[in-house]
Amino acid sequence: MAELLDDHPTLSTVPAAAGEPGPPEPPPPLDEPSRARAILAAQPVVEGHTELPRSLDPEDLPPVRAAEAGAQFWSLLVGPGEDAAGVIGTLRRIDAIRALVASCPEDLRLAHTTSEMAHARNCGRVAALLGPVSWTALGASAATLRAYHALGVRVVNLTRFDPFAREAVREMNRIGLAVDLSGADQDTLRSALAVTRAPALLTRAAPEDLPDAVLGLLGENGAVCMVTVTDDPAAVADVLDRVRAEAGAHCVGVSHTTAPAVGYVPLFAELLRRGWSAQELVGLAHANVTRALRETEFLSRTNRIRPAAA
Repeated sequence: MAELLDDHPTLSTVPAAAGEPGPPEPPPPLDEPSRARAILAAQPVVEGHTELPRSLDPEDLPPVRAAEAGAQFWSLLVGPGEDAAGVIGTLRRIDAIRALVASCPEDLRLAHTTSEMAHARNCGRVAALLGPVSWTALGASAATLRAYHALGVRVVNLTRFDPFAREAVREMNRIGLAVDLSGADQDTLRSALAVTRAPALLTRAAPEDLPDAVLGLLGENGAVCMVTVTDDPAAVADVLDRVRAEAGAHCVGVSHTTAPAVGYVPLFAELLRRGWSAQELVGLAHANVTRALRETEFLSRTNRIRPAAA
């Protein structure tokens, strides 16, 4: 009986017989760039701002983009001097983007909902979303707003707040258009956030121009600050660290990269060195903006019985 109670060596402590290999050594931990590449391979980036190429030359299609991009908001913003023909210019951009997507069926797929975004990614395509539309291209008309939505636009850039803006934000909540506050001053930001019931987006955010209190309001709203990624990952990481500290990790996102050939691995590796978790990086890549869009869609479905604005 004493023999049964004696300690016996376990398999892990039994020495290997002569000539037999021992247990395999555990693999070395991945370095930050390798971890960043693994995260981005599984969780591609949703970019908040993509410009239409100057030329749609077939030799240059599909347009150059970062390898880690999984979805893109295609800008419909009218340029300086185009205000008088803002609606026409916007419609031309919508038509051009649709033609671009149609010419690259193996690379791009038009998406109107978060479900279609996911389906495009699952099919190996980059989801193309229409918007934001310039505020001047609305012509202070809720009917124009609804017409853009019917054409597939899902984001409108609000840059000033007036009586029409108040009603427009409510109508955008009702029909499922995201409010983009890029370029808006602090008073407009505060006013819009006080009205909207859906999370706002800043597709071209400049958090360095916003005080901590405004970032806190964006965090309370569940807004997403989509930051431009430059060739200085440390400087961009500093900006994202501040947004995370003042608004929350649920409010960070990516606008675009100024160096598509380099992509997003250097930034994500730098954030890993700073202690960002994999979950926070997934949020930065796409989960935060997808959550904001999904909440906008859900709010619209619950509000469809409301009458349309005049």
